[in-house]
Amino acid sequence: MTVSAHSAGAGAQKARSLAVPHLDTASAALFLTATVLVAALAFYFLGYDQGAVSVFGSDTHVHEFIHDSRHFLGFPCH
Repeated sequence: MTVSAHSAGAGAQKARSLAVPHLDTASAALFLTATVLVAALAFYFLGYDQGAVSVFGSDTHVHEFIHDSRHFLGFPCH
């Protein structure tokens, strides 16, 4: 019994190529700036809100909303 070339190559898969969008320098810098800003805001609300530099004063709604996530991430709050 002979194996044909067609059936032997049937199991082999072609290499897939992934199309990566081209980003110029300005759009990459804008994307990086927006990412850093969102990360800094998330870090502030998770770590420092309701502390000495709280934007909302003595209001505890933000603190109570993210209370468990503060403990999970290791930020002390009480």
